[in-house]
Amino acid sequence: MRARASRGLVAAVTTAAAVALPVVSAVPASADPNPAGLSQSVKVPSVKQHLAKFQQIADANGGTRASGTPGHEASVAYVAGKLRAAGYDVTLQEFEFPFFRETTPAVMARVSPAAKTYARNTDFKVMTYSGSGSVTAPVQGVDLTLPPSPTPNSSTSGCEASDFAGFTAGNIALMQRGTCNFQVKAENAQAAGASGVIIFNEGQPGEGTNDRRTLLSGTLNEPTTHIPVVGTTFATGSELAATGTTVRLAVSAESDLHRKTRNVIAESRKGDPGKVVMLGAHLDSVPEGPGINDNGSGSAAILETALRAGHLPTRNRLRFAFWGAEEFGLLGSEHYVDGLSAEEKARIKLYLNFDMIASPNYTLGIYDGDDSDRTGAPAGPAGSDEIEKLFETYYRTIRQPYVGTDFTGRSDYGPFIAVGIPSGGLFTGAEGIKSPEEAAKFGGQAGVAYDKCYHQACDTIANISDKALTINTGAVATAAFVYAYSRDLPGGGTPAATRSGTGGGGLGADHDHGGVSM
Repeated sequence: MRARASRGLVAAVTTAAAVALPVVSAVPASADPNPAGLSQSVKVPSVKQHLAKFQQIADANGGTRASGTPGHEASVAYVAGKLRAAGYDVTLQEFEFPFFRETTPAVMARVSPAAKTYARNTDFKVMTYSGSGSVTAPVQGVDLTLPPSPTPNSSTSGCEASDFAGFTAGNIALMQRGTCNFQVKAENAQAAGASGVIIFNEGQPGEGTNDRRTLLSGTLNEPTTHIPVVGTTFATGSELAATGTTVRLAVSAESDLHRKTRNVIAESRKGDPGKVVMLGAHLDSVPEGPGINDNGSGSAAILETALRAGHLPTRNRLRFAFWGAEEFGLLGSEHYVDGLSAEEKARIKLYLNFDMIASPNYTLGIYDGDDSDRTGAPAGPAGSDEIEKLFETYYRTIRQPYVGTDFTGRSDYGPFIAVGIPSGGLFTGAEGIKSPEEAAKFGGQAGVAYDKCYHQACDTIANISDKALTINTGAVATAAFVYAYSRDLPGGGTPAATRSGTGGGGLGADHDHGGVSM
C-alpha cells in the first residue's frame, strides 16, 4: 500500500514539475535543458537503497555512523566509491576534532527526599564533552531565577565566578540556561569544587522548539571539564531545586581531542569552474544511533542526484559535500569554509543544505532566505531569497504546503552564510513538537515530535517518511538541475562581507547537532 502511494506521488511530482517549473518566474531564466525532466532521473527507490546501505553499515559497526568511528569511515568509503565511479573528482578532506561519546548509559536519580529515577534522553541528557564520574551528593542551586523571568535569555545563573560565593565543595551545582554558554557554567562550577553539574532549561513557554521548558540538549564546546555535566527539563530542574535534595549522577564517557575524520568533496568535470553550485549534507550520525533520517536522508538524496548528474555537460560546475563531524558542532563544514581562499569562496555562487528531509511526523520547511517570517535570524546573504522562492515554486507546483524555517546557524549552511555565500535548503523537523496548526496543514500527529527517534538508536530505516522523502528528493533534484544549467545564478557576484549573528544558540526549529550553548 505504501509503495503504491509512493510511486503515485513520484509520478505526480515529476509530471507537475515538467509542466509548470520552466514557466514560473521564480525559476532562473534560460535554465536549459528542462531541469524538471532531468530531475525525473533521480529515483526514490535508489535513494532508499543508499539508506539501506547506511543502515547496513551501522548494523555492522556497533549501531552508529558517528564521525571518528568505523561506521563513519565505512560510510565515507561507500559514498566516495559511488562518486568516483560516476566520474567525479573526489577529495577526502581529513581533519582532527574533539570526539565524544558515552560508553555506558548515564544515570540521574534523586536519592532524597524521595527516591526517583530520571529517564535518560527524556528527563535528562549528557552534554557533549561532559567529564566522567559517579557521585552522590547534595544539590545546590546557583543564582536561580524561579519562577523564570518572562523573557528568555535572562538568567545569568553560573555565568560569573562570584555566583559560587558560598558554594559547598563536593555538592552538585544546579544551574539554569540563560545568557552565557554551558562551557562557562561548567568551568565555573568545576573551579568552585562542584562534583557534578545539572543545567536545566530556563522555563519560558513558547511554540514548538521555542518552548524553554523542554529537555535541554547541548555541548560544552570542548572537553575541558572533568566532572559529569547533564542538561534537563525546566520541570526536573525546578524539582531538584527543592531544599534537601540529594542526587546520584553517573556519566561514563570517552573524549579524544585529536580524533580524525573526513569530509567527502566531489566535483564534476563539466561546467564553468568559476561558477560552482554546491549541495551538502552531513554524513555522520550521533554516537547513539545509525542516523538514517539524521542525516542519511539528506546524504542519500544528494548522492543519488550526484550520480544522475555526473555525465551531464552542465553549464555550471557541480560540487557535492558530505560533511563529517556535523553532530559535534558543524566542524566539517567549518573546516572546509575556513580553508577556502577569497577567490575560492567567490566561485561558490550558492550553497544548498539538506539536513533531515524525511522526518516521520514531518513539516515541509524551507530555509527563510529573505526573513519574510520576521523571526529569529536575519535574512541570508543576497540571493538566498531567490533560493527560497525556487523551493516555494516547487512545492506550489506539486500542490504541497510549506513553511519557513529560520536560519539559526545550527546546520552546515551556517559557515557559508557567515562568509556571504547565498544559501538555502530544506528541513522536515527534529525534536520539536508538532502544533495542531501544523498537523492540520501537513497531517501527522499534533503534540508529538517531528522525529521522535531524533538522536536515538531508533533512527533506523523504519524512521523515514516515504512521502516526505519522495517530495524532497524531487526538490533536491529540481534545484540541482535548475542551477546546474542556469545562466543567472543567485550568487552572481562576490560574496558579501562576513555576516555575524548566525552561530546558533537557542532551541529554534532547526536541527540540533548538540551545539546549543546558551
